[in-house]
Amino acid sequence: MFDRPFWISRIEQAWERRSLVWLVGVRRSGKTVLSRSLDGVEYLDCELPSVRRVLADPESFLRSVRGKRVVLDEVHRLPDPSELLKIAADHFPTVRMLATGSSTLQATAKFRDSLSGRKEEVWLTPMIESDRRNAGGDLPARLGRGGLPEFFLRGGSEQEMQEWLDAYWARDVQELFRLERRASFVRFVELILARSGGIFEATAFAGPSEVSRQTIANYLSALEITKVAHVVRPFSTRRATEIVHAPKVYAFDTGFVKTFRGWGEMRDEDLGVLWEHYVLNELHARGGVIDIRHWRSTKHQEVDFVIVRRGRAPLAVECKWRADGREDLTGLKAFRRAYPKGKSLVVTSDAERSFERELLPGVSVRYVSLEEMLQAVGS
Repeated sequence: MFDRPFWISRIEQAWERRSLVWLVGVRRSGKTVLSRSLDGVEYLDCELPSVRRVLADPESFLRSVRGKRVVLDEVHRLPDPSELLKIAADHFPTVRMLATGSSTLQATAKFRDSLSGRKEEVWLTPMIESDRRNAGGDLPARLGRGGLPEFFLRGGSEQEMQEWLDAYWARDVQELFRLERRASFVRFVELILARSGGIFEATAFAGPSEVSRQTIANYLSALEITKVAHVVRPFSTRRATEIVHAPKVYAFDTGFVKTFRGWGEMRDEDLGVLWEHYVLNELHARGGVIDIRHWRSTKHQEVDFVIVRRGRAPLAVECKWRADGREDLTGLKAFRRAYPKGKSLVVTSDAERSFERELLPGVSVRYVSLEEMLQAVGS
């Protein structure tokens, strides 16, 4: 495996704010390996019957680990995980506890109510840029293989990705959401992967999945809760020329997008699509409250991402695989005619040094690297 100092730092910072940290992420995103890599932790795998017996008396267990750092992996396997975590947060503040489990657990009313205001959440996204550099391998390889560490390091086949979907249905979706018609749900997920990054219209998915529009809405909600899909809603001030309601939906991982789109050797156009997903993944990894939108006009002019910050002008971000001087910035120009205030960025994979160009008279656009874009978002 490889070092993940960014994520270790995120967990350590979260522990400074609260004694209980909830580590969430899709299956096989590396939660277990990351948890075990933390310094000085006592690791307990709740899938083991012997561990569940030890945790059957939460107070006795927590007294035995006072002042220690404890990892409870797969905590959803406990009969009542919310109770143990609540007791730890309320009555044993010297125990620094990191819990991982099915992402569906946090969707339950009991989990939300019991731990409201008691935990810090760290969302372990698929591999970010610093992970890629530590693991080795170039950027196209990361985009093509995806960001699940095991798949990135050795390459995940189409069959393995299908097996991942089967496990996701059985262990993450069916247990909590009580959804029926497995074939329809899996077909919907496959369509989301194949059409990722496009405007979402429920009717376009209902027919092929052979379910109603309401069922499609329920399916999408399940994907969003489990972080397998990300809904990016439109930015609008209710102008007549703007799309107000139609969101864009992005799948969680570039490798799955590539596979389910049927791409073999990737062209620059394909890399550009995956680069947009990668930029979004990097924004999600930074945590905090980042309100990410997209913008689209009734004339189909688009801006990939609009970062909305209260009391400040919107920051517009276009994602381009390469800066070659032939970029189509029609959408960005239209956006800045409507909203002239605020920074405009084009984030590219090859911007070793940032530079500016005129976008409109008196309005410039800055070409930046991924890291410079993140700095601009956070500033």
